[in-house]
Amino acid sequence: MAKKTRNWPRIILQWGTMAALVFFLSGLAVKLIPGQDSADPEALCPVGGLQALTTFFVKGSLPCSMSSAQILMGLALAAAVILFSKLFCGYLCPIGTIEDLLTRFGKALGIRMEWPKAGSFADKALRIIKYVLLFYVFYMTVGASELFCKKLDPYYAAATGFKGEIVLWMSVTTVSIVVLGGLFIKRFWCRYICPMGAASNTLKFWLPLIGIGMVWWLLGLCGVKLAWWWLLGAVCLLGYLLEILLGESHLQTLYVVKDDEACTHCGLCSKACPYAIDVVNRRRRITSVDCTLCGECVNACNVDALGISRCSKPAGRKFLRWLPAILAVLLVAAGLLFRSSIELPTIDEKWGVPEGMELQTVRIENLRSVKCYGSSMAFKARMEKVRGVHGVKTFVGSHTVVISYDPSKTTAEKIQEEVFVPSHFRVWSPDPAKIQELKILTIRTEKMYDKLDLNYLGLQFRQTGKSIFGLESEYNCPLIVRVYVSPDEQLDEAWFKEIVEKKVLQMPVHGGGVKETPVDFEFVRMEKGEERISIEDYLHRMFDPFKAEFSGRYPDGDTSVVRKRVEVYEGKPQFIYEVADQDYEKPIIKRGLPFLSNHLSKEEGVIGVYLTLNKSLVPSIQVRFAAPMTAERIWELMTMPRWTITYKVDEVREEDARMKFDKPGICYPYE
Repeated sequence: MAKKTRNWPRIILQWGTMAALVFFLSGLAVKLIPGQDSADPEALCPVGGLQALTTFFVKGSLPCSMSSAQILMGLALAAAVILFSKLFCGYLCPIGTIEDLLTRFGKALGIRMEWPKAGSFADKALRIIKYVLLFYVFYMTVGASELFCKKLDPYYAAATGFKGEIVLWMSVTTVSIVVLGGLFIKRFWCRYICPMGAASNTLKFWLPLIGIGMVWWLLGLCGVKLAWWWLLGAVCLLGYLLEILLGESHLQTLYVVKDDEACTHCGLCSKACPYAIDVVNRRRRITSVDCTLCGECVNACNVDALGISRCSKPAGRKFLRWLPAILAVLLVAAGLLFRSSIELPTIDEKWGVPEGMELQTVRIENLRSVKCYGSSMAFKARMEKVRGVHGVKTFVGSHTVVISYDPSKTTAEKIQEEVFVPSHFRVWSPDPAKIQELKILTIRTEKMYDKLDLNYLGLQFRQTGKSIFGLESEYNCPLIVRVYVSPDEQLDEAWFKEIVEKKVLQMPVHGGGVKETPVDFEFVRMEKGEERISIEDYLHRMFDPFKAEFSGRYPDGDTSVVRKRVEVYEGKPQFIYEVADQDYEKPIIKRGLPFLSNHLSKEEGVIGVYLTLNKSLVPSIQVRFAAPMTAERIWELMTMPRWTITYKVDEVREEDARMKFDKPGICYPYE
């Protein structure tokens, strides 16, 4: 018999997918593709998209980090299974590719385990695991509005180097199952553990699924209100029972078909099947629920008795071997193509709407701070305090919000003012020894509602090389932007218009490459005249202070009344321990201040922790204290390698210090 060629359609897609994952997850894409940001390992996860849709239908919101790409990948997965077969499992899933490699490696080591035999009691019993996991993952995702699968997904754990949003013991367990199970049993993870495998097998029985959905809906109409998870549980149970009792699905449009007259019953097809389907003893169409149309059985057949078609005569249809692979590519391409045209709201909330009230809406775009479920809920909390506002809908993919309001109580302009957050941005730090004052130029802009927009505009200005030191925004229509420049710098309206209306911010990325961020600001005009400001006033205006003052630990022992320590130690000698460093103004450093103040707050005599400008206009951390605390003890506490952090009354942790201090500070009396 002629030797068969390799299964090229599958090989090309499997290893093409793996190469693409390595390219994006290794960081090469960030370096080589302009505008490419760091990759999310779950960005195109189809089962994540199905979880997102479930959360949306149940709660009217999407989990954090969900995107239209994931949702459309979920829909593509469902369409592929319903119409064709489990194409994702057969051609694209990286875990499936690894499982196939492990099987070959196990054979090379002489490991040949035929247990559990397909259709045996053990085989049927093990299959329930993936349905239990399917229920649990979807239930937890909807409850937390976060992708629970990340906590245990072996692919996500491996792709992030076990540094992502994982539960370590869960991830270690699932990775171990993939590796050890794959060595001994063909596609062990896929057949018995994988929640996506359970979802795909259930979708193969889409007609009974519609029936059970109709029953749940009719019960609701009849007044029997069952929680959503009853439907989820019924779907999982139905999928499992149909898989073990029937094991066959005749509802798809493509199958592996067999010509019984040409078949020699050599058994090569059954040996080649990744799911150990007994192909040789099947008649005509191979309709096993496990079949992925991977084509391994077709490729193994030496007499062309197998093919992929709807006909029982596969001979003459060799070109159809490529059809499943082509369909898999087309479905993924369709998901990517339409991801920008379909976007579900992350939240869609309304409150306090009187009956019969007709609300109006205002749409605000480019709110980059609205970027996930958590920030959407924070934005909603802000809007709940605004008079006349009764609803918020957010679209985190496009950073857009739609606000519903009562036109008799407020206006779109007033809402825009409430949304706007005044901000400032330091472009460069002037040297007080060389420059005593700055010039203030005022420009007017549009489409800058988000507090991050001023940062992006400041970065645009920084790249010009001009002596522009800072920006400050104030709400108005159009927006007021004050530009702090060197007195010698001459900038006109045409120059500002050119810079403000650049459509792309290009920023160098650490390690090489350029990150491109789309911007869409509009320059309106430059105001006439200019102002002057001293360097000292400018530095104070641009500075973001930090202040934390404490209660408790009273020297007189009276704890019956909660009092602030500034009151407890009033009239007693007080001191300031100061550590100054220009870097303390950097956001990455300032993030540690709440932890430092939390750590120091437990010590008797510590009154407060502050970040401020000292008399030399240098950012400094200042600890205000009184006896029995000493400067030496404060320095010892600050430089401890481990800090004691209180998160709740009953939750106190020892953690690595969040800030490092090299040089001791100075101590002087508090005035």
